[in-house]
Amino acid sequence: MKINRVKYLAEAEQDLREIIHYIAHHDSPDQALYVLERIERTCEQLKQFPERGHIPLELRDLGLGQYREVFFKPYRIIYQIIDKEVYVHSILDGRRDLQTLLQHRLTR
Repeated sequence: MKINRVKYLAEAEQDLREIIHYIAHHDSPDQALYVLERIERTCEQLKQFPERGHIPLELRDLGLGQYREVFFKPYRIIYQIIDKEVYVHSILDGRRDLQTLLQHRLTR
């Protein structure tokens, strides 16, 4: 499947801003830039391999099998393939309680 573009939804953009801000403040700006670049690279790779991710267990249990995830650990990138586009819904720290967070975000 050929993907034309990867689009970040507003929630994912906000997630990314918060992650980068936190790392820059609690670690270093250089580390924040590194994480930003790696997350963006991981998302861009979805153009070539959109189906490489798997369905998150938390969402499978809720019957939401249309979402997939890839990792740049500890971050989980939750996305959906629609037609020839990938929509990134969330970029989340995998150490958090994702069941409740994902259920709230993706079932609105």
